[in-house]
Amino acid sequence: MPRNFPLVLCIDDELVGLKVRKMVLERAGYQVLTATDGVSGISVFENEPVDVVVLDYSMPGMHGGEVASRLRQIKPHVPILLLSAYIGLPGEVTSLVDLYMTKTEGAPVLLQKLGRLLQQPVAAP
Repeated sequence: MPRNFPLVLCIDDELVGLKVRKMVLERAGYQVLTATDGVSGISVFENEPVDVVVLDYSMPGMHGGEVASRLRQIKPHVPILLLSAYIGLPGEVTSLVDLYMTKTEGAPVLLQKLGRLLQQPVAAP
């Protein structure tokens, strides 16, 4: 069955932020899957036709850089937007993702950056 709306996977251990992000994205017309840690996020990513990932950096167990590295190994063509409360992240982390933004930038910036990622031509796997 064809999907009309992009499928976004949001990975974040902060439940309130995750629920708010899911609502914002669904209102904007996206289909949204969520995961509350890196391991379950990787599992969802492997098993679902995800179009784009919104990934939190600071999570217990496996931080966003480690998760992004694993996602790149599984499906290197899927864009990743990294979210963080921190302003400066190491280059080895930001080099693994397509875009980076701070959580304080808010929903309009998130939607604009997602739109930009999804308009980029996707390379064949």
